[in-house]
Amino acid sequence: MSESKRGLVERLDEDAVICAEGYLFELERRGYLQAGAFVPEVVLEFPEAVKQLHREFVRAGSDVIEALTYYAHREKLRIVDKEHLLEPLQKGALELAFEVAAEFKDNPPLVAGNICNTNVWSPDGSSDADVRRMFDEQIAWAVDANVDFMIAETFPYCGEAEIAMAAVHETGLPAVITFALHEDPDLRDGVAIEEAAQRIEQMGANVVGLNCTRGPDTMLPVGERVRKAVSCHVAMLPVPYRTRGDRESFQSLTDSACDCIPDDRPFPTALDPFVCNRFEMAEFARKAKELDIRYLGVCCGGAPHHVRAMVEALGRRPPASRYSPDLSKHYSLGSDERLKEYNVGYVDGLKKE
Repeated sequence: MSESKRGLVERLDEDAVICAEGYLFELERRGYLQAGAFVPEVVLEFPEAVKQLHREFVRAGSDVIEALTYYAHREKLRIVDKEHLLEPLQKGALELAFEVAAEFKDNPPLVAGNICNTNVWSPDGSSDADVRRMFDEQIAWAVDANVDFMIAETFPYCGEAEIAMAAVHETGLPAVITFALHEDPDLRDGVAIEEAAQRIEQMGANVVGLNCTRGPDTMLPVGERVRKAVSCHVAMLPVPYRTRGDRESFQSLTDSACDCIPDDRPFPTALDPFVCNRFEMAEFARKAKELDIRYLGVCCGGAPHHVRAMVEALGRRPPASRYSPDLSKHYSLGSDERLKEYNVGYVDGLKKE
């Protein structure tokens, strides 16, 4: 870690830390990554696209650049017949993260390594050794790159998260461990989220919490329970989608207004009607901070304007705030005296009662 910048725990002890995620969804929308496997080959094929998104998130106020190694593990690459790209992809993602971090000399962001759910861990223990090897090789590249801390995320099983935490703990780096809670009230191996968080804290995690799967409304109550269950810092990084009522995860959303979605399943490529606006994400950030949940961000589907709104809700003005909305200059909605009176007077004509 660079001696010129404060570390993760030091920052969290003082105030909230914002971590922008959601790279896979955003790069898929931009045409650089394929939905389905969601393997981040973009790191090797279009590195400038990755760097630009890193820049946009930092300008929007993210305190962290997370190396794009999510789903860049051996199992995912095997599925797309590109396991031979594992090392260059991992190293390339870390290099891109550090290159962009170096551009922000006045307020350098932290750079985080990343491991995630493997999709091969089994509760019967038969895959423990294989999963640990996958984590170890990824963590080794991150350590060699001199990351500031490690993120291990999106674990639907407590058992898998425990393997990840054990691997990260051996490095001595600060650890952020987050679970993915689906529709069921407990994790997939039957462990209650509060107990899972306690187990990971006891193993030495600096931050425990949740990311992905749930939107702000259905993640907040769970995050509050985790906050009460542990003494360490807590993380919440929801997806920016309106998961409410009996649709607690974005995988469970349905769209009755559209009859042309393949398999009648909006996830993952037809979620547009459910996207939270910037004001909803700002409100989430305020409520989370009131609960003393300090490691905050946005996951799949998140975009820079979501991050900026969250950061501004916490009282900060990142570089992108230079372009925050100012409707006083709008031709009809505005109040500037130089606007045409007949346009300003037409404001009621823009909507239908």
